[in-house]
Amino acid sequence: MGRSVRLKSFELVARDIRDVDVKLLHALSIAVGWPHRPKDWDFLRRAGQGIVAVDGIGRVFGSAMWFPHGREFATIGLVLTSPRTQAQGTGRWLMEQVFERCEDRNLALNSTDAAYHLYLSLGFTKEAVVYQWQGEIVSPLPPTSVLDGELRSASAETLNEIAALDERAFGTSRRELLALLSEGASICVLRRDGKTVGYSMKREFGRGHVIGPIVASNDYDAIHLTAVHLKDLTGRFARVDTREQTGLFADYLQQSRLAISETVTTMSKGRRFLNRKENEPWVYGLAAHALS
Repeated sequence: MGRSVRLKSFELVARDIRDVDVKLLHALSIAVGWPHRPKDWDFLRRAGQGIVAVDGIGRVFGSAMWFPHGREFATIGLVLTSPRTQAQGTGRWLMEQVFERCEDRNLALNSTDAAYHLYLSLGFTKEAVVYQWQGEIVSPLPPTSVLDGELRSASAETLNEIAALDERAFGTSRRELLALLSEGASICVLRRDGKTVGYSMKREFGRGHVIGPIVASNDYDAIHLTAVHLKDLTGRFARVDTREQTGLFADYLQQSRLAISETVTTMSKGRRFLNRKENEPWVYGLAAHALS
C-alpha cells in the first residue's frame, strides 16, 4: 500500500508521529477545535503509536493514532485532518495506513459526527453514544447515598487489582496504559469485603481535569467514585465522558451542574467491543475518546 497521497496541489507522506514537533500537533488540534495541549499529545505519543500526514516542507495536515492492547485489539483516535484537506480524502488515506499497521486486530473508536459516514464506509458499526459532560464545578455538590464500602487512595499493591478489575470491565487488558495514566493521576479505589470493586482516576487534560476511567458495578458506586474527585475541583473545569444517557449516574452529573457539550459514537470493526453484563464491572467513565 502506498505511503503517500497526492492532493490537488501537493503530495502528503506518512511520518511517525514521534518524529514531529509537538507544537505542530498542537496547532493541528487547535485548527479543528480540539482541547489537546502539547503535554496531552506527549502523553498520547507515549501511550500509543501514530502517523502524521506531512507535505514536502514538513507542514502537518493530518494525524491518526492507534493504541494496541495485546495482539488482538486496538483503539483508534486522534484522526484529524486540517480544514484545508478535510474534503480531499486525507482521512480515508490515514485510516488505510492505520489498518495496514494494526494488521488483523479488532478495532474500536469514538467517532465525531463529521467522520461517522467515513467510518461506516470503512466497515465500522455503531455500538453506543458517548456523552461529554463538562463544566465548572460549584459547591455544594448534590448529596450521595450511603457508601457501601470504603474509599481510599490507590497504593502500589492495589494497581494490580485495578488492572484485573479493569480488564473485566473493558474486555481486554490495558495494564500498560493504566500504569502510564497512574503516573499523573489521583486514583481512588472502592473496597468492599476486602476486595477492590471499583476505581476512578482524575488527571489534568485540556481545559481542566478529566475524571476517568471510572469502573464500577452499579450507579451508586460510580457516583461515589466520581464525587470523591469532584469535591476537590470546586471552581475548576472538569469533564466526564460516559455512555450513560439515563439513570442515577447521569442524573448525578446533571445535578452537579455539568452539561452535555457534545456526543461521539462508539464504533467497532471486527468483534463487538462493548459487552455489558448485569452486576459486573463496567466502564462508567472513559479514560479519553482515543483510549476509550
